[in-house]
Amino acid sequence: MTETKTSTRFAFVMITSLFFLWGFVHNLDPILIPHLKRAFSLSTLQASLVDSAVFIAYFVMALPAGLIMKKYGYKTGIIVGLLFFAIGSYLFIPSANTQSYGFFLFALFVIACGLTILETAANPFASLLGDPKTAVQRLNLAQSFNGLAATIAPIIGAKIILTEGVPQAILQSMEPQAKAVALATEASSVKLPYFILGSIILIVAIIFWFTKLPKIKEDSSSGVSIFSALKHKHLRWAIASQFFYVGAQVCVFSFFILYATKVAGISELTAASYAGFGVGMAFMFGRFFGTFFMKYISPVKLLCIYAAICAVLSIAAMFVTGMAAIFIIIGTAFFMSVMFPTIFSLGIKDLGADTKFGSSLIIMSIVGGAILPPLFGFISDEFNNIQFGYIVPFICFLVILCFGLFGHKVQPSDDSLLKPNF
Repeated sequence: MTETKTSTRFAFVMITSLFFLWGFVHNLDPILIPHLKRAFSLSTLQASLVDSAVFIAYFVMALPAGLIMKKYGYKTGIIVGLLFFAIGSYLFIPSANTQSYGFFLFALFVIACGLTILETAANPFASLLGDPKTAVQRLNLAQSFNGLAATIAPIIGAKIILTEGVPQAILQSMEPQAKAVALATEASSVKLPYFILGSIILIVAIIFWFTKLPKIKEDSSSGVSIFSALKHKHLRWAIASQFFYVGAQVCVFSFFILYATKVAGISELTAASYAGFGVGMAFMFGRFFGTFFMKYISPVKLLCIYAAICAVLSIAAMFVTGMAAIFIIIGTAFFMSVMFPTIFSLGIKDLGADTKFGSSLIIMSIVGGAILPPLFGFISDEFNNIQFGYIVPFICFLVILCFGLFGHKVQPSDDSLLKPNF
């Protein structure tokens, strides 16, 4: 790269702001789930469709996002992603006005299409923007601001969206028409926050339009298709690991308020505070501390240690009750914090010209967030016990442990000149 250090640093700051923004909207989902569950009288499984609507977009849009990046570059991809993000946010207004759960899910899908493009662009851009030796640390640093959003979003969202509303006992005794009006009033509380969010995203898109981003030099001597990228064994492992990691993270975050109210007997608003000051803050500090620890412990070893701890905590979450259960989930958030950026960086390591498609495939695997939470919800409904759903994150963390132990290793093949990395 020939750009000055100043322009590189500014580019990194701008890219890091994207991590905060998509982290913020993602961490409003745990607020939306209990809110929409109540407003539309949904089961846990039905409420989990909020996550499905979001994360199915990663499967649908990841490859188109890679093609956009391949043809037009990272900057264009970022601007397109921000526009989808803003449009989806504005769609919350007609969703609330029409009182349609399906419309809400569509709005979330449109937002997630934008997030897919942003993550496909921003993750490799942050990883490649500097010394390759510190790529994992750099991506973890950028992702730390995603953790900051995880702290702030539930607190702000709870105050605006999770209104106390009419008590459930009174709601059940109301006439159908009066009940519909009361629930419509509650559902409309999402309009203002998402309108503000959409407006902020538009402003950020305009700033990116006028910002000159450094050009990333990538090897173009080989690899021109998705099939070429899949020849890399460590990338295939990263795709599988990211599928299970995102599934685990969404289960832990999205069901936290439902979990906390059932297991600890606290109110939704109190649970939302624990979601922000507890789970979100633990996730944020986990990434900052993880970035620091990587100066002394290799990212792979740290990933293995953290995955093993999370597996144990998932088992504990199935049986422990009271406030202790809440602190177990907070601990899980801390230790899973470094997993996404570490898996991502290790997955695209030494891909050369296959980096953009490799990035798309790893982002595509985020569809785990659409598939595994409904499984969590099904198990919870089937046994009438939300704690039993934690068998899903437990299995996920075991897969991540396997990736850290042996799946991450770069191996040469007939179609690449990669060097082993043991």
